[in-house]
Amino acid sequence: MERLIFHVDVNSAYLSWEAARRVAAGEEDLRLLPSAISGDPENRTGVILAKSIPAKKYGVCTGEPVAMALRKCPHLVLARPDFRLYEKNSRAFMAICARYAPVVEKFSIDECFLDMTGTDRMYPDPLSVAYAIRDAIRTELGFTVNIGISSNRLLAKMAGDLKKPDLVHTLFPEEIEEKLWPLPVERLFLVGGSAAAKLHDLGIHTIGDLARYDVNALKAHLKKHGEVIWNYAWGREEEEMLEAREGNKVYGNSMTTPVNVTDARYAKQLLLSLSETVGMRLRADQARISCVSITLRDCEFSNRNRQTQLESATDVTEEIYETACRLFDELWDGRPLRLIGISTSRVSYEEYRQYNLFDQGRYDKLEKCNRAIDTIRSRFGEDAVMRASFLKSGISHTGGGLNKEKRARTAGKRSSREKGGYSDG
Repeated sequence: MERLIFHVDVNSAYLSWEAARRVAAGEEDLRLLPSAISGDPENRTGVILAKSIPAKKYGVCTGEPVAMALRKCPHLVLARPDFRLYEKNSRAFMAICARYAPVVEKFSIDECFLDMTGTDRMYPDPLSVAYAIRDAIRTELGFTVNIGISSNRLLAKMAGDLKKPDLVHTLFPEEIEEKLWPLPVERLFLVGGSAAAKLHDLGIHTIGDLARYDVNALKAHLKKHGEVIWNYAWGREEEEMLEAREGNKVYGNSMTTPVNVTDARYAKQLLLSLSETVGMRLRADQARISCVSITLRDCEFSNRNRQTQLESATDVTEEIYETACRLFDELWDGRPLRLIGISTSRVSYEEYRQYNLFDQGRYDKLEKCNRAIDTIRSRFGEDAVMRASFLKSGISHTGGGLNKEKRARTAGKRSSREKGGYSDG
């Protein structure tokens, strides 16, 4: 069965969400003005987080200091970020996506992938359903999205970026040469300013130039990253999920970071998010693990791994997290990270735990707390309970490659089996 993947991306998300709120209140539409979301508009500190199309015409750039943006455009309208609003709108547009897609995978706060594989009988025309999703979001929520369609996530994401805003594009393998190759090489996923400069020095200016370049020569200049982006130019997707498929006796998850991670505290917050997801999966399957490993991928695409054996098998999120943090401290050498993953193995299904002399009280307390939280989340949704540290972090509290809908579907199947039946979910 040929895969069918949609990538849904909110156009200028932070600014669009603020604009939609103001329009609903009868105020002027920020999207029609030179405007931006910034750190501290009153003191003119911080940076530009998002900008309108009219602001872009003045040369205002995302990431630049507010003071510099105001020199370019003195009448630039600035608004403070509101992360509660952003989370609300993020959940809302993904809920609309879930009406149409059997699997919704959150990629970031403003974009997600829809796995539409096998829906051809329900939706014979992929373009029609993509337009239906786009129109539903615009009508119900007041902001626009771009939707890219292809046979893998990489090409779907590249398709959505072809031209904005409020558009639907396809980029299937047979369309790569026509649609993708003529684009500047900077437009390719994971080709940043530094890599682009090196490619230009090699005479590579378009994605097509990159695709036709000798991959071994490219690796000599850009190492592993050169091989990765060369495959991207051909539309070949790198598998980045560490999670094992069901039945492999391994529970794991990984997260590709939107920016290079250089702060240990931020990295450990990502580890906590991954630990939450892994712990929930273990408890849902009534499983325990006694081996924890982490994988770190740096900005040079070099992977490093470290693992340790636990004294006792566990399904407690806090134990997994604490172990992962200890491994992180031992493994990380300060190089910027672009992927962090946790994998657990040596799975057992015993109903008892081998305690040491000191941990029984703490373990029992954490186990009861974890299971109580799982119960609440199963009844009211995963976002019903979250740790306070995630509230203003901008990080999903249950992160990684395994999406919420898949977890819910798996739990539903398991529940049906326990009752003597089976559900297709």
